[in-house]
Amino acid sequence: MRDFLKNLGIEEKNLGCSDGEWFGNGEELVSYSPSNGEAIATIIRGNEADYERCVTTAAKAFEKWRMVPAPLRGEIIRQYAVALRDHKKDLGKLVSYEMGKVLSEGEGEVQEAIDIADFAVGLSRQLYGNTMHSERPGHRMYEQWHPLGVVGIITAFNFPCAVWAWNSMIAAICGDTMIWKPSAQTPLTAIAMQKIADQVFGDNGHEGVMTLCAGNRNAVGEKMIADPRVPLISATGSCAMGRRIGQVVAGRLGRSLLELGGNNAIILEADANLDLALPGIVFGSVGTAGQRCTSTRRLFIERPIFDKVCDRLVAAYKTVRIGDPLAPDTLMGPLIDDGAVDTMMRALEEIKEQGGEIIYGGKKLDRAGSYVEPTLVKASPDMKIVQDETFAPILYLFPYDDAEEAIAMQNRVPQGLSSAIFTTNLVTAETFLSHRGSDCGIANVNIGTSGAEIGGAFGGEKDTGGGREAGSDSWKAYMRRQTNTINWSSDLPLAQGVKFDI
Repeated sequence: MRDFLKNLGIEEKNLGCSDGEWFGNGEELVSYSPSNGEAIATIIRGNEADYERCVTTAAKAFEKWRMVPAPLRGEIIRQYAVALRDHKKDLGKLVSYEMGKVLSEGEGEVQEAIDIADFAVGLSRQLYGNTMHSERPGHRMYEQWHPLGVVGIITAFNFPCAVWAWNSMIAAICGDTMIWKPSAQTPLTAIAMQKIADQVFGDNGHEGVMTLCAGNRNAVGEKMIADPRVPLISATGSCAMGRRIGQVVAGRLGRSLLELGGNNAIILEADANLDLALPGIVFGSVGTAGQRCTSTRRLFIERPIFDKVCDRLVAAYKTVRIGDPLAPDTLMGPLIDDGAVDTMMRALEEIKEQGGEIIYGGKKLDRAGSYVEPTLVKASPDMKIVQDETFAPILYLFPYDDAEEAIAMQNRVPQGLSSAIFTTNLVTAETFLSHRGSDCGIANVNIGTSGAEIGGAFGGEKDTGGGREAGSDSWKAYMRRQTNTINWSSDLPLAQGVKFDI
């Protein structure tokens, strides 16, 4: 057993549910490291009864937690941020070991959780409502925001702690409690984050504000999304998963916050600074082995520089060091598991069948673990597979003749998460950012598609789900708005001049 696992309280066998105390009565699940295929540890998953215990505890905790003043809720989140800082190195190693992203990205993800906690602390004093002028004399109008209740959080494997933190830190300062269903591929990271939360919230007398129920889809996931006691479901995953969740939650008139697939593109103008653009392109497409929601999957290159850029990308890809994600000089770790490798290999066969040309990579590496070569493909935007998100390091390369054409091709996919353009032309940049430019929730100039900061609202349009998390006013998704009118006069006038004399 590695020391960093012991430091985080991860044992050879772990209970997968917590409401301040740990329990689990479901089947066993083994978490394997994609870096070497070895078993890390076992968890005992939650079953339907365990889910019921978690949601009941969270609902009871809400009655107390919502009465705590928001700045005091923020103080407890500040303490949680301090605890995350204390465990940053160990947590970063666990993320890398269990998920496969390189160590700097693993630690960077923990830093992202710290950053959103810090953001939430300040936000706890800024849950503002507007005041409005009434048309009726002696009346005052204003709005205020109240906690929703129990928030259900469903996270994916690729960001096993940061995405939960985006939701939980904001939900907590809003006065909500929560129940977390983590990915079955990264349950140990969730257990470690929950253990730290249990300690901090328990020390402050608020057990049950954050609960964890690591169970399967039927025992936990389906029950959660259909549960009227959970007014908001925040889910990160595939478009297909999001459609299922959206339909079920809408059927009970609940709320859903969906962060789904991305098919992200960069437009590279001939006037762009290539020394600036190429590192952004390579990180966007190769970072996290192409398993970010914001990974760059399509690159539109202005025709005069197409061949030169292709050559430079091939040269850059040849320098990407693939291997153990815990090794300090590794740039690309493994895919999450062998199933992901098989999905990538099938996609490459479809690419060939549809007329695409692989100019670099495309092979599974013959070593222990789920390693592949990052792949460059000359393609046509009309290829069917280009419309889909393959969660792997495959980058499609397309030539174009003018920026308007490139923007139209970029927008011609179902997803709408992240997008970018590299150019030194102000008019082109502003066109890309205008209402007739990128149709994505994120649009960048001279920076890649990947690596969003928590200060801005994160999310996308179309099949990406439309949700927004993290910064700006994303906090409003976790609260309910109430409009208030106070009559401090001695009359009772009606709005719009309506008369009703009795």
